[in-house]
Amino acid sequence: MDRLLLMHSFVTVAQVGSFSGAAKKLGSSGSLVSRHVAELERQIGVRLVNRTARSVSLTEPGLRYAGFAARILDEIEAEDAGIAQLHDRPEGTLSVICPKWIGSLDLGDAIAAFSATHPKIQVRFELGGMSDRTYDFLDSGFDVAFHTRDLRDSSVRLKKIASLPFVLCASAEYVERCGTLAHPNDLAAHDCLVHLNDPVWRIGHGHASTLHKIRNIAFSSNSYIALQKAAVHGRGIALLPQRPAYDDLVSGALQVLLPGLAVPERPLYAIYGPGQDTPRKISVFLDFLAEWFAQNPIPAMRS
Repeated sequence: MDRLLLMHSFVTVAQVGSFSGAAKKLGSSGSLVSRHVAELERQIGVRLVNRTARSVSLTEPGLRYAGFAARILDEIEAEDAGIAQLHDRPEGTLSVICPKWIGSLDLGDAIAAFSATHPKIQVRFELGGMSDRTYDFLDSGFDVAFHTRDLRDSSVRLKKIASLPFVLCASAEYVERCGTLAHPNDLAAHDCLVHLNDPVWRIGHGHASTLHKIRNIAFSSNSYIALQKAAVHGRGIALLPQRPAYDDLVSGALQVLLPGLAVPERPLYAIYGPGQDTPRKISVFLDFLAEWFAQNPIPAMRS
């Protein structure tokens, strides 16, 4: 029988002074409370109460154990209340993981802003080292992970935070030297700068979109920043996140290719643990990030 249940019955008997009074307080029966105390005595191996026809009194070991059990039960109740409050308040440690390329761009700015706004939440933010299995971040001790691909996994919950625009571009030097694109199929004849996790490019929207597996890879990296630098230096055509490339596009260091065929945006998803009762620190974090992206849109490119 559960020790804490037995201790609770015994402490109540010690406080009230009778089995019937303890039973009334506990919403139970006197016989059941008596059995609880007897089972506790059996487990400990010591008589805790003196039973008479009219009342019960504590033995010397019973007095000592009643004080001990009351302290234990009070500590458990206080700890339960403390944990419940922590769950309901936006504070504590929040562990977040995402792919390197996301964390070093928009998301890094958004999380830094969140940390400054919520100083009672200690953010642990790691880039890279993510598993292909969507739920592994929970086993690794993380509260939230970010992805840009559609997920179908009932072991986690998902919230869309933003859409990340991409742009197909190259430097003016490269275009002058090698020519521009008249059609997406022309990519096969050009030097391309490819992210290691993105070897297939989708050009256009909806039914008009086409997929292009890039084979003429002149430069590859797991960093979009590195690809952007290579593009500025005229090494080839790159498919880049628009936000970090924006200044180069505005200055003319990079120019948009196939402007009539927009590159699809990538969804930014946050995934977190299952269950309806989401800790407050996580819900506050996700709401803040969604609002940050809504309030910090990328300026529209001038044609």
